[in-house]
Amino acid sequence: MPTNARRTSRSARKAKHGCHEDPVLAFYQDDDELFQDDDDLVAGDEEGLEEEEEDETLDNAIRKYLGEIGRYPLLSAEEEMELARRVAEGDIEAQQRLVESNLRLVVSIAKRYNTQGISLLDLVQEGNLGLIRAAQKFDPSRGFRFSTYATWWIRQAISRAVAEHTRTIHIPVHVVEMIYKIKRITRHLYQELGRDPEAEEIARVARLSKERVVELQGMAENPISLDAPLTDDEPYHLADTLEDTRATAPAEAVTHRALRDQIASALELLNQRERQVIEMRYGLADGYCHTLEELSAHFKLTRERIRQIEVKALRTLRQPIQAHLLRDLA
Repeated sequence: MPTNARRTSRSARKAKHGCHEDPVLAFYQDDDELFQDDDDLVAGDEEGLEEEEEDETLDNAIRKYLGEIGRYPLLSAEEEMELARRVAEGDIEAQQRLVESNLRLVVSIAKRYNTQGISLLDLVQEGNLGLIRAAQKFDPSRGFRFSTYATWWIRQAISRAVAEHTRTIHIPVHVVEMIYKIKRITRHLYQELGRDPEAEEIARVARLSKERVVELQGMAENPISLDAPLTDDEPYHLADTLEDTRATAPAEAVTHRALRDQIASALELLNQRERQVIEMRYGLADGYCHTLEELSAHFKLTRERIRQIEVKALRTLRQPIQAHLLRDLA
């Protein structure tokens, strides 16, 4: 297998070139989508013109790789069956020939996953690993061609690489495949209807529920960092706009403080036992409103005696509103 596929670089965007006699290069250069962002994947922001020099280097590497794999002839169904039989017997040379004859299939699949997160050469390399796995497990007795069987393994390998390297939040490979499916259906319906399709329309074609389609569309969105600036001119970040639901509102904090001060002043009119009974009865001591039975056990007095102390203490406070304030605070 050519070693060029192991080379790594950033994502490239191909410029149009003249025709080539090599049919593989012609296929590669005539496909407008080969170096375009594929909506099947969640890509980042578009690269600027400063990438052109690196893009040209990557173009050359890909053209060289395609030229190399174009030398391997395609196989007939009979040849595939014979090679698969030999692979099952442990023939390494047969496995290598089966793989090399289908390297162009990997490129045709990888181009549909081309994104700025992973370069096309890296996608091809991941797909090649899936192709090797397919060659090892292919069973011609099932009645279908090797390319049909290998496509699933190639897509799985590429999808797994994309899921692991291009997303902040991990998504299982089978879910990533469903996201790709929803994206493809959405593009097709947009071309057919001339507008953005509704979730119900996508669900009908995908044979999924509307809720599942909406869920998958949400998973396809790019995560936004809480440290992302709101604007270029302001030093504020997205996190600054989020409400802290655990924090007390300023107005509520002021009211609560004033209420506590008022209650503290009122409790100074009581003796020590009366104050303790009121504090425990209304949760002023530990935030827990104790029952008469609990207070009876604590002070070693009867429930009736505790009730009498409570009534006397509230009467001492004189202002009935104070009792309501205690309950509001609790």
